[in-house]
Amino acid sequence: MKVYQTNEIKNIALVGSAGSGKTTLAESMLFEAGIIKRRGTVEQKNTVSDYFPVEQEYGYSVFPTVFHVEWNNKKLNIIDCPGSDDFVGGAITALNVTDQALVLINGQYGPEVGTQNIFRYTEKFKKPVIFLVNQLDSDKCDFDNLMSQMREIYGNKCVQIQYPIATGPGFNSLIDVLLMKKYSWGPDGGKPTIEDIPADQMEKAKELNKALVEAAAENDESLMEKFFESESLTEDEMREGIRKGLVTRSIFPVFCVCGGKDMGVRRLMEFLGNVVPFVSDMPSISNTAGEEVKADSDGPTSIYFFKTGMEPHIGEVSYFKVMSGTVKVGDDLNNIDRGSKERISSLYACAGATRVAVDELKAGDIGCTVKLKDVKTGNTLCGKDCEYKFDFIKYPNSKYSRAIKAKNQADTEKMMAALNKMRQEDPTWVVEQSKELRQTIVHGQGEFHLRTLKWRMENNEKIPVEYEESRIPYRETITKQARADYRHKKQSGGAGQFGEVHLIVEPYTEGMPDPVSYNFKGQEYKMNIKSKEEIDLEWGGKLVFINSVVGGAIDLRFMPAILKGVMERMESGPLTGSYARDVRVVVYDGKMHPVDSNELSFMLAARNAFSMAFKEAGPKILEPIYDLEVFVPSDYMGDVMSDLQGRRAIIMGMDSEAGYQKLSAKIPLKELASYSIALSSLTGGRASFSTKFSSYELVPNDIQQQLIKEHEAETKDEE
Repeated sequence: MKVYQTNEIKNIALVGSAGSGKTTLAESMLFEAGIIKRRGTVEQKNTVSDYFPVEQEYGYSVFPTVFHVEWNNKKLNIIDCPGSDDFVGGAITALNVTDQALVLINGQYGPEVGTQNIFRYTEKFKKPVIFLVNQLDSDKCDFDNLMSQMREIYGNKCVQIQYPIATGPGFNSLIDVLLMKKYSWGPDGGKPTIEDIPADQMEKAKELNKALVEAAAENDESLMEKFFESESLTEDEMREGIRKGLVTRSIFPVFCVCGGKDMGVRRLMEFLGNVVPFVSDMPSISNTAGEEVKADSDGPTSIYFFKTGMEPHIGEVSYFKVMSGTVKVGDDLNNIDRGSKERISSLYACAGATRVAVDELKAGDIGCTVKLKDVKTGNTLCGKDCEYKFDFIKYPNSKYSRAIKAKNQADTEKMMAALNKMRQEDPTWVVEQSKELRQTIVHGQGEFHLRTLKWRMENNEKIPVEYEESRIPYRETITKQARADYRHKKQSGGAGQFGEVHLIVEPYTEGMPDPVSYNFKGQEYKMNIKSKEEIDLEWGGKLVFINSVVGGAIDLRFMPAILKGVMERMESGPLTGSYARDVRVVVYDGKMHPVDSNELSFMLAARNAFSMAFKEAGPKILEPIYDLEVFVPSDYMGDVMSDLQGRRAIIMGMDSEAGYQKLSAKIPLKELASYSIALSSLTGGRASFSTKFSSYELVPNDIQQQLIKEHEAETKDEE
């Protein structure tokens, strides 16, 4: 393979809803470019993209697949992304390291919720978009209606390059209004017959050509002037206008393909090679220091690792993008994230499970390597005198969580090692060993996402595991003031133990004034503050600890022990054993013994006094509340709202966005446990949602009583 320069490289993400035909289209693209001699199918489990056993088992793409094609002396790096919302991490990764999105639309259904989700990410990352309408041979395909939907959602930026003469099982021809030619194919697709446009299509073709010329001219002043003068542009001028419009997202070209029959694919490849922006046309990416790093092959060498694959007989395959400079076989590079050194022993251009060895890769190119010692997904390797570091890929919050455990406890350590290894392949699998909940929790993007992890654990790693519902991280707090004192006294020959602590607890709110006095049962307790500590608790909320002891009743040296005793009880609230938060503790009196008092005595006295006061201070349980956004087709809106109300959700608002209804709500985490399954069932998989932590709020009284009973029963069982 020749060495491609930065201005000969194009990086493209192939994205779209599940079932839109991305993997099948990728086969036709590879076939047209001569990379493969025969097109595989998802059904026969022999495609370039879906080569992992779990993908062949489910018939779904699970991981993004990197491949390349050489076309007209240009190199196109293409990343075929999973379409299921459960595996959105692959699409997010691909969109971040490529410069162009090919958004595939299923001709049977038009823009789906998955299409909308992907399009929002292209907006967020400012990536050019080309729409490909696929499956034009389906009898359900209504192309004119589909284009009306697209213009309604995406506006007049959607500009047709092509349209089919007819859709359905007999689809075999289309009109290209950029070249003003008719393309037609035999039953096996492949090389088209190119003819003049028939008379009965000419009027429609001219109308669409005029709209395309105008859209292309809008992106360049000189082209606009020429358009006003002659109302026409040459093909090359139109291509230049479209390229500039792609970069600024002011034009979304629409192409027609039938990936399964290899119709329209060769023409698409020509457009990608001729018109899509090169790496050198796109804005520079900034490193973590905020410096713009230009894709310059003469600059310092830096490569960013965006994906790790685990392959049998090989081990880790590390995929990277050359951010700057040139990387060569034999280079010694520094891992800026981990402080280690790596030698690049091999370099490959990617083609799914097969790889083509190369000697060097230039800035902007995408490749992979193997047998690195200490490189993880997200790391940057740099040459000498360069310390660039990149961290630009941000993944969405998890939507579905389950506790996981090995069926055989002896396998727990192996299970944890396998989980951490799998997370390198898919960073949206988040593994948490929760000390608070006493569970290992796996967070993911949906039920299917976690089911895939379980399948791989049991079939690839041979470790039987089981899921159970993850516990909820409740919190405890108080609602009123209370006072308590406790004397810890122990005598057992020689020095004994003695410590007495008097304290007051009350609810803490941000900005509340320091206490002056308290009144309990008609007795006034005046405060004389000696010191105050505000502690930001690692589990959220605050503990404010005030020393108001006067007259030397307790030595200052015992205050840290008293605080430690309070903190121990904050870590295990009296109602459910959950963390306590937002409490102010005022230690105002006590007693000590000249010989028997020590830190342990005061810690135990404080722990018991705090526990007694907490129970008298109107203790309440708090539950985590999440902001929820649901994107749902309007005909399912009523069912989705009814379901949410049954989950104790509070509807905050409704809006219309890109052809879908957007529902905003606040919902307890407890009610989100199986929401992804329920929403998919209610809407036939046509809705999606996102969540974000909002706050802790009081649980209803009946649920509080139920939680207390459950905790008491659990505690009794442990005893």
